[in-house]
Amino acid sequence: PYRCIDATDVRVRQNGRSVSVAVIIAVGVNGDGRREVLGMEIGASEAETFWTAFLRKLARRGLSGVKLVVSAAPEGVKAAVSKVLTATWQRCRVHFMRNALAHAGKAQVLLRQGDVAAARVALAAAKELASGVSEREASHIAFFDLVFAGEIEAAIAALYAHLAAWPRDALVVAS
Repeated sequence: PYRCIDATDVRVRQNGRSVSVAVIIAVGVNGDGRREVLGMEIGASEAETFWTAFLRKLARRGLSGVKLVVSAAPEGVKAAVSKVLTATWQRCRVHFMRNALAHAGKAQVLLRQGDVAAARVALAAAKELASGVSEREASHIAFFDLVFAGEIEAAIAALYAHLAAWPRDALVVAS
């Protein structure tokens, strides 16, 4: 009754040229808790029309009773799920956390490049997304927030607290 859908872009050879295509997959979790691959398609992009056709094909093959669809948040996916399935859609936590941390990392790079205004925008985006992240990811974002606020002593204390809780992150912050 639950399904996860995802996509990735890969490079393939078509007519002697290297082109990017979208590979999408649907994985279902049945009532016994077992995961099953429900389908996979290759298309030109992750456009709504591609997702809609994919979900309709699964429905024609007998897929029904879906209660929850979990995926990344491209608009095409959300629109296709609402058109084809009468299921609740939820954003994948892994994609959500990656997006929040990507903004925090971007803020760090922009700060090093001297673009403080753009770095503040990236950090604000990370903080906006941070409401659903884990304690570890929130700690990353909080550290950068303290650095941007000029609270260096508090940032160093937060860094040491983070490393005490997650010592493997030492290589990440030692760059």
